[in-house]
Amino acid sequence: MGIAIGPNGPTGVTPRPVKELAWDNYLNIDDLKFDQQFLPEVYEKEIERFGNRTISGFLRMVGAEMPMASDVVTWVEQGRLHIAYSDASTDIGTDATIITMSSTDHLVAAGNTIVLASTNGLTTQKLYVTSVVGAVLNVVAYGSSAAGAVTIDSSGAANLNLFVYGSEYGKGSKDAGSSIEANSTFFSNKPIILRDKYSVYGSNVAQIGWIEVTTEAGTGGYLWYLKSEHESRLRFQDYLEMSMVEAEKSTFVNGTDRPITPASLGTNAGAQITGTEGLFAAIEDRGNVFTGLDLTNGAYGAAAVAGGGAGAAVDYVQNNGIGEFDTILQQLDTQGAIEENMLFLDRSTALGFDNMLAALNAPYGGGTSYGVFENSEDMALNLGFNGFRRGSYDFYKTDWKYLNDSATRGLVGDVEGVLVPAGVSTVYDQQLGSNIQRPFLHVRYRASEADDRRMKSWITGSVGGNYTSDEDAMNVHFLSERALCVQGANNFVIFKAS
Repeated sequence: MGIAIGPNGPTGVTPRPVKELAWDNYLNIDDLKFDQQFLPEVYEKEIERFGNRTISGFLRMVGAEMPMASDVVTWVEQGRLHIAYSDASTDIGTDATIITMSSTDHLVAAGNTIVLASTNGLTTQKLYVTSVVGAVLNVVAYGSSAAGAVTIDSSGAANLNLFVYGSEYGKGSKDAGSSIEANSTFFSNKPIILRDKYSVYGSNVAQIGWIEVTTEAGTGGYLWYLKSEHESRLRFQDYLEMSMVEAEKSTFVNGTDRPITPASLGTNAGAQITGTEGLFAAIEDRGNVFTGLDLTNGAYGAAAVAGGGAGAAVDYVQNNGIGEFDTILQQLDTQGAIEENMLFLDRSTALGFDNMLAALNAPYGGGTSYGVFENSEDMALNLGFNGFRRGSYDFYKTDWKYLNDSATRGLVGDVEGVLVPAGVSTVYDQQLGSNIQRPFLHVRYRASEADDRRMKSWITGSVGGNYTSDEDAMNVHFLSERALCVQGANNFVIFKAS
C-alpha cells in the first residue's frame, strides 16, 4: 500500500476494501517533471550531419609557414625589363612628327627605335626618335610616304601604345645610349593578432552527460565541455586561414593609414587596428580579376566545310567556353607565364570545367572517349578532370571547400575560384641577407626564442589542473600573430561572379 498525493490531499492511508489499481496509489510522473515513464531508445553518439566541418587546408596545400621577428614583412619584386607605354598622346593627328607622352617621367631616349600602335593593335608604324624634349618625342617614320611623318591618327581616340625595340646610331657617334636604373617595386604587409577563448565553470566540468561527443580532432567522451573546447579550437584554426584569405588593410582611398580604434574591448580599448592584406585583397589590387567566367558553351559544334556536300569532311567550330578561358591564358602570357597553376574552385565552376573538357574531348572518340585523361573502355568516360593542359600551361583543378560551405563564402557566392601559380619565387630575405626561394603564397608568423606566436594555447583559472586565479572556471585562450605574403600577385587570377 502506497501513499499518493491526490487532488484532495493525502490518500491511501487506510486499506481499501477492494483490491484494485487506483491512480492515487502511484507517483504522478508529470508532477516529477519527467518526459515519460518509459526509457526511450537513445542514440548516444552525436550524428555528424555536416561531415568534416573545418575548411582549413588551402594554405597548407599551396604555401608554407615561416617565422619572422619584425612588425612588418617587406619584399621586392622585379619590374618590367622592356620599355613600353599605353599613354601616348591622343592628339597626334595625321602626318604629325611628334608624340606627346602623358608626363616627362618616361624612359624613351633619342636614338631609340619604337613601334607605335593603335589601341586595337591593328595599325602599327616603326618610328625613329630624333630628339626628346620633356614629354614630347620628336620622331621620324621609317618608310613613310608622308616625308617621315606619323600616319596613325589618334585624334579623339583612346591612347596609343608604343614600345622600344632597339636603337640606331651613325658612324662615330658618342654619348650614345641611355642609363636606366633597375625598376623594382617594394611590397610589405603587417601581421595581425588573432585571439579567442573558451570558458566553462568548474561545476560543469565535473558534470557527465548522456551524449557521447566526437569532434574532428578525434576527441570523444561524455563530458560536453570537451566538445565545446575542441570546437572552439577548430573554429580558431579556421579563423587563422580565413583571415589570411579575407583580410583587408584599414586605409583611406588615397592609401594613407586609417587605424580603427576599438571603443570598449577591455585593455584593448584605444589600440590601433590596422588590418592586413589578405589573398583576395592582394589579387584584386595587384593581380587579375576575371568577372563572369562562362564555361557552359565549351563544346565544339559541328559545321560542314564550306563548299562541301554529302559526305564532306566536318570542321569542329570552337564555341565560347574554351575561347573565354583562352583569354585568361593570353593574360598569363603578358605576366610571368608560369607553366603550372592550381585552380581552387567552387562546385558550380568546377563542374563547368568538367563539362567543358568532356565536351571538347568527346568528338575524338565518336561520342565516347577512351584512353584520354586515364579513361578506359571498361570504365567508359570519367567526367571529372583533375588536370589538363592548354597551350603551354598545365592546370590542376580541385574543389575549395571554403567557397562551398554555406557558413562561409558559400553563403555569399561572389567568388567562384582562384588561380594560384605553383612553384616558388626568388626573393631577397633581409634576415638572411641573400636571395632565397619561397612559395608565391606563404604565411609569416611572429616568433623568437622568447615566444612562438604561430598558434598559442594556455589555460587560466582554478579548474583543469591549472591554478592561476581563484576563479571557479577554466578559461582556454588561443592566440596567433601572422600575415600573408602574396608574391608575384600579377600571376594570380580571381574569378568573380557577374
